[in-house]
Amino acid sequence: MSRPEILFPLFAGLETLDGVGPKTAQAFALLGVEKPKDLLFLLPHSAVDRSRKASIRDVVPPCTVTVEVEVGSHFPPRQKGRPYRVMVRDAALEFQLVFFHARGDYLQKLLPTGQRRLVSGKVELFDSIAQMVHPDHVLRPEDASELPLFEPVYPLTAGVTQRQVAKAAASALARAPLVPEWIDPNLKAREAWPDWRTALETAHAPQDQAALAFTHPARQRLAYDELFAHQLTLSLARAHLRRGNGVATIGTGALTAKVLAALPYVPTAAQTRAVAEIAQDMAQPLRMNRLLQGDVGSGKTLVAFLALLTAVEAGGQGVLMAPTEILARQHREGLLPLAEAAGIRLELLTGRDKGAERASKLAALQDGQIQILLGTHAVFQKDVHFQDLRLAVVDEQHRFGVSQRMELGAKGQAVDVLVMTATPIPRSLALASYGDMDVSVLDEKPAGRKPIKTVMISGARMDEVVGHLARAVAEGRQAYWVCPLVEESELVDYASAVERFESLRAALGDVVGLVHGQMPVAEKDAAMARFVAGITKILVATTVIEVGVNVPNASIMVIERAEIFGLAQLHQLRGRVGRGSVDSTCLLVYQAPLSESGERRLKVIRDTEDGFRISEEDLSMRGAGDLIGTAQSGLPRFRVADQERQAGLMAVAQSDARALLALDPDLRSPRGKAARVLLWLLDQDRAIKLISVG
Repeated sequence: MSRPEILFPLFAGLETLDGVGPKTAQAFALLGVEKPKDLLFLLPHSAVDRSRKASIRDVVPPCTVTVEVEVGSHFPPRQKGRPYRVMVRDAALEFQLVFFHARGDYLQKLLPTGQRRLVSGKVELFDSIAQMVHPDHVLRPEDASELPLFEPVYPLTAGVTQRQVAKAAASALARAPLVPEWIDPNLKAREAWPDWRTALETAHAPQDQAALAFTHPARQRLAYDELFAHQLTLSLARAHLRRGNGVATIGTGALTAKVLAALPYVPTAAQTRAVAEIAQDMAQPLRMNRLLQGDVGSGKTLVAFLALLTAVEAGGQGVLMAPTEILARQHREGLLPLAEAAGIRLELLTGRDKGAERASKLAALQDGQIQILLGTHAVFQKDVHFQDLRLAVVDEQHRFGVSQRMELGAKGQAVDVLVMTATPIPRSLALASYGDMDVSVLDEKPAGRKPIKTVMISGARMDEVVGHLARAVAEGRQAYWVCPLVEESELVDYASAVERFESLRAALGDVVGLVHGQMPVAEKDAAMARFVAGITKILVATTVIEVGVNVPNASIMVIERAEIFGLAQLHQLRGRVGRGSVDSTCLLVYQAPLSESGERRLKVIRDTEDGFRISEEDLSMRGAGDLIGTAQSGLPRFRVADQERQAGLMAVAQSDARALLALDPDLRSPRGKAARVLLWLLDQDRAIKLISVG
């Protein structure tokens, strides 16, 4: 599929625009502007009011003011490096225009004594004298119409001035063609949105403060275009994955029944609902692409295991992939008894498997003797072949992007993909990152999970914390103690795990263990095993225990320097306790004085255990990119849309994109062809490839 001809001028070189030479083009690249069309979406973030005043007496400095003046005497500098001053007088007051490193002959020409000029710039008081340093604009009164009354302010980078951006943006705007409408006509009419080109012109030439707000119809329309293009891409990816001839995987329920009978508890209604949704998807001749989202301790692993059993019941195989070896091993320990109850073979494959042992596992996998495989990304490797892979489960999704999901799907003929995440994701981010997937949410805690008492405590009371731990250990309880650093640092005074381990060992004896990310894997696993077995009572650790570690007897979580951890991390760490029958406590040990944001974070954690509420707070405090880690998440970077404040718009864009593709899967209708223009405009190359493949 080739680029539509009407867009050619917008994809020309940047140097074809007014006022852009090779050097300026290089500088523009730092703003993400490489083609004329990129300038269309580089919108002003604020504006300067340049409406005329009679005199600077009418304003309170420092501020920007526009006045007509009569030019008086020039005072060139007497020494090098001193400023050049020009006296001017407006309707009521005399003040100075000040220039540094300016040539006298240029200023004489710009501001001839005795003539009138319109000057606009920032007025400040210096030694009680009003000054305007380097006016932004100096014009003849008859050219006043050239000065915008409300001048847009664009984002800048080194080597580009406001004037250059404004000039280049105007030049790009002049090339914007009249495009066919891709927005649903009913939606456009309901929202009273302008046409695409009108929206761009309005956004680049705001007439007042309201035109700069994200709620303005022109900005809303442009944000919607961006969200709609993104959702079209995700919906096309979803349709493409599903279009791949799937295999209907229909379970008999026999193995599932054995496992449910062996469980010491009854699954929650949310778990039962999710299992049914997944089974229904797997039974379709289309490929499943589903996200299983649940808070810490909501029972995702059981749901995933029952889904894997459905694959085995239908005569196929399943794979569960974890982000770390610790977690993969833990899945094995937790699931082995259930696999035995079902009478199936479950094996673990990691990078540590070598030689004959690895070869025999790979052979058993290819022969179909291993029905469920657990592992890390090692299951991606080229020599790993399944006899009949039906379901791939990916744990902790935010470490995988759409492309890895597709890669994993390619392992079998038509593998169903189920992704699990324990990070509750705000709705807007879930739509942005996982719009290509259907979503099951576990919004209940299993019966018997008790609330965790969370307390903020100052580091000055450390002796009390250690005393509390000593009593708990004497009662046979276990605790985690999490530190932000492995070893002492000269750069920051954060608590280090090694140092804390030594001090606790001195106080409490050899019941204290240590685990951190820099230890050799075998040592780390041995330390974890001693804690799981109850030999060590207190485990000092870094955040390696953040995800998935499950020790029901551990009922105390101490987080040292809690104020420097993120909300999601604090929530994940706290979720390591509260898994047994005893009451659990989480102690947030902070160093006073707390910053405003540090205090807000700790209070949110103290006051709620609802992961979804915590994630919404986290999003409002940190922003989308930080929350998921933009580099690793493949999270889109929107230029106009604001994910946090326009989640509703994102939801409308998703349903609109899916509705359009349901009616017109190849985008061949008039509106479909218009949508193709939008995809080209917004660099949705992946979508364009999917249409041409489809």
